Amino acid sequence: MKKIYIAGPDVFEKDSIEIGKQLVKLCREYGFEGLYPLDNVVDFSQEKHKIAQDIYDANAAMIKKADIVIANLNTFRGKEADSGTVWECGYASGLGKEVYGYMQNTDSYITNFNDDEKFERDGYCVDTKERMIEDFDHPINLMIACSVKKIIAGEFEDVLKAIA
Repeated sequence: MKKIYIAGPDVFEKDSIEIGKQLVKLCREYGFEGLYPLDNVVDFSQEKHKIAQDIYDANAAMIKKADIVIANLNTFRGKEADSGTVWECGYASGLGKEVYGYMQNTDSYITNFNDDEKFERDGYCVDTKERMIEDFDHPINLMIACSVKKIIAGEFEDVLKAIA
């Protein structure tokens, strides 16, 4: 049975444990074993830097055990995906794992910017600080879009349906 590492900012939600249980259950229903980061055992009585290192080490080890990573790439705290999730995708891709993402909005990344947040300069679209905004018709930064096997419009289960 292939193992799926479940990446995403869902771990920060108030009901993150329940979310994880549901995602792991969905994996089972599609013939996979789900690996959810909050299933790792970490001693939270330690000092904060040690806790952080233990979480990092446990998640990296879990990704190594996985055959596949499915990542929630929806925007989180801004216009970009969660930075931890992005790192997990890159790490998994570097290890040669199959990586899939899902997003509610798979329109081109540039559509995340309102007209008052972007303008044209020298044939490029830039933000209000005159930094170029990527426009490669991907829903997310090219380094993520090109490192995942596929980004699927929808939810976690839609990816499971596509790969089962």
